[in-house]
Amino acid sequence: MLVTVMFYIMAAIVLGSALYVAASKNLVRSVFMFFVTLFALAGLYVLCLADFVAVTQVVVYVGGILVLILFAFMLSGREALEGLQQHNNRLLSVNNLPALLLASLFFIVLANIFIKAHVEDAGWLKQAVASHNVITPQTITINNLGVNLMTNYLLPFEVISILLLMALVGAAHLSRKEETA
Repeated sequence: MLVTVMFYIMAAIVLGSALYVAASKNLVRSVFMFFVTLFALAGLYVLCLADFVAVTQVVVYVGGILVLILFAFMLSGREALEGLQQHNNRLLSVNNLPALLLASLFFIVLANIFIKAHVEDAGWLKQAVASHNVITPQTITINNLGVNLMTNYLLPFEVISILLLMALVGAAHLSRKEETA
């Protein structure tokens, strides 16, 4: 019961802060609320017994990507930030119509999946419970995860590291000052 209440509290924090990030016109406040969103998401991972994913979320996204975003804001010129904030950001406009249609389509698909999904009747779930192939809070998954990460999933791991390096180079490029001739 307590875990269910904690889940709903964390989910409300994630959804509320994510909506604030998307709707806010102040970029600095959006970045800090994104910080709250990522931490609450890490809390959801802990509740789902994915402790390694939660630590990775905090280290990579909160500790790395979010700091890069903050540095990009701090190192960018005041004129660039004011130009971004002066755009007319009305929610219902012709410019936002494709994005609203796509978001509505995604919402309809997710709602349809949520309504039609019967998790209690899933065959693979019943089979896993019957064969005692479930993760319990006492199970240590980090050793197995480390072995799989360095053997079976080494290529995707390296691709993600190159992607993060590209994000770092892109953030550094965006944050440097333009030379006026």
